Amino acid sequence: MTVYFVQAFIYLCAAVVMVPLAKRLGLGSVLGYLIAGVIIGPLTGLVGQETNTIQHFAEFGVVMMLFLVGLELEPSALWQMRHRLIGLGGLQVGLTAGIITGIAILLGQSWTTALTIGLIFSLSSTAIVLQTLNEKGLSKTEGGRSAFSVLLFQDIAVIPMLALMPLLALPELKEASAQLAATAQQHEQLSLVAHLPRWANALVVLTTIVGLVCAGHFLSRPLFRYIANTGLQEVFTAAALMLVVGIAALMSLIGLSPALGAFLAGVVMANSEFRHELEANIEPFKGLLLGLFFITVGAGINFALLSQNFAIILALTLGLMALKALILLGLAKLFKVHSSDRWLFTLSLAQAGEFGFVLLSYALSHHVLPIAVAQTLSMVVAISMFLTPALFIFFDKVIKPRYQRNNTERPSDTIEETGTVIIAGIGRFGQIINRLLVSNGVPTIVLDHQAGQVDRMRSINIKSFYGDASRPDLLHTAGIEKARLFVVAIDDRARAIDIVRHIKHRYAHIEVLARAYDRSHHYELQEAGADFIISETYNSALDMGGEALKRLGLHAFRVEQLKNSFSTAEKHHFDDLFNSWRNEGESHAFSDHYLQLFMDIEKKLLSIMQKDNLNQHSKTERGWTPPPKGYNKDPE
Repeated sequence: MTVYFVQAFIYLCAAVVMVPLAKRLGLGSVLGYLIAGVIIGPLTGLVGQETNTIQHFAEFGVVMMLFLVGLELEPSALWQMRHRLIGLGGLQVGLTAGIITGIAILLGQSWTTALTIGLIFSLSSTAIVLQTLNEKGLSKTEGGRSAFSVLLFQDIAVIPMLALMPLLALPELKEASAQLAATAQQHEQLSLVAHLPRWANALVVLTTIVGLVCAGHFLSRPLFRYIANTGLQEVFTAAALMLVVGIAALMSLIGLSPALGAFLAGVVMANSEFRHELEANIEPFKGLLLGLFFITVGAGINFALLSQNFAIILALTLGLMALKALILLGLAKLFKVHSSDRWLFTLSLAQAGEFGFVLLSYALSHHVLPIAVAQTLSMVVAISMFLTPALFIFFDKVIKPRYQRNNTERPSDTIEETGTVIIAGIGRFGQIINRLLVSNGVPTIVLDHQAGQVDRMRSINIKSFYGDASRPDLLHTAGIEKARLFVVAIDDRARAIDIVRHIKHRYAHIEVLARAYDRSHHYELQEAGADFIISETYNSALDMGGEALKRLGLHAFRVEQLKNSFSTAEKHHFDDLFNSWRNEGESHAFSDHYLQLFMDIEKKLLSIMQKDNLNQHSKTERGWTPPPKGYNKDPE
């Protein structure tokens, strides 16, 4: 018992001394933990063989971290990031694994060993990256969100990787790994699916995941309400830990990633009224276990192996990080991650990750990798993780200030006038609105956050101001308190919704007219409070359809009737479709009910369009009556 107390004191003492010092020096807490591990491990030998055992225990901090991340991420937000989750994350894992596999084959490895190395090195460190992004307040940036999407996909990808490992086994390694195989067999006895056929295994996994989602949605609230009524804080803390530990154990028993299961449970409970209480109770344990995990990574560095193969290990580590950085930089350009966020995304993921240790252990136990190769790869993973905080420091000290200097060269323009209408966005959509209003004597203030676009408009004498329309101080300068209309004409879907929500919350007297990208964006803007919304392609598509009918022989007057009937029918049924979409809750999906309603409306629309509407309109030469002479609605 005394030994455990002494070891616990050593780990805690190292953290208490080194982490505040590292923070004071601007190195970040993660690097402080890693340095503490190196000091008490390889340098002084205060800790030894127990490090690997403690590391497995400390990995539970990653599970807790992903549970807390899930609590902050509502299902609707997860659905919105699906393109980057699958596209960006899938391409990163696929390209990295494929290129590294090819390089390993060229270096003389068998294809099975090369593929295993590629899969291991395709992963990045969820623990270090998310911890550092949160510490530095970068998790909400474009680069931080993109990095999170990739990390989440990587965590999901660990599952098929683990399933693939046994198929890559090398027969010649079985005898040498007899002891490891016996250990693996012992672990298999704790599995619920190890001896099941594949179809039964898949059924158990699917049933467990569905059960977890249902239990989190329907049973968690009554459970925590019952516990909260006791008024005992320690029981609530115990229940929170029981929930996370139970999910991790369940996922392990069915062969899935405990971290993924915890994340899924967090997402399911993101809308729970007990979310903040759960966060407050789990956060201290998460922080302590993550810190312990980082210490064990530093303490686990084998300096003897490093000194014997220093050049090889260093070259492999730097080569790996450079290759991943190049792939990530290319993907950042492909997915239009801009300015400093592109470099944040690139540098933050240019390392191997903690799941690499898991895959290495699994590969050894299933005779996929030779022990010598696995030890070398383990050193590469550890050192790349050790160097990651240095990349964040490089970003903070070199890259970020450079972009900030570039930005400060073009501050927001000084606005010394006000307008009846404020327009956010002077692109192809906003400039038409602005020209129409200005030509009719309506004073406008146009804001755009793209300096090049503002300069182009000024070159043709269209007045506009550089600035972010979501900034309250800029809106105040533009005279939003006295404006009557606010037009949202930007093509960034998420920013458009945020601006509408902000304007309607702070300036309820202003009518907001917004441009929608598609039907779902239309509904989101409607829910945010926009007073009038139009899909950017609706009228142009309607006009094109009308022109097609004219060229097919229909009279121009009849075409206008049909276009009017089509628009009227769409508006008549809009509320039904919107309510069906909104009733889906946070998911806001196009449900079966919505799709059936849409098809029913299409049938009604077909019936309406086939009617002869001539008897509903004036048969005189003036089918449309102009406004009376002198009619003029004051635009002010």
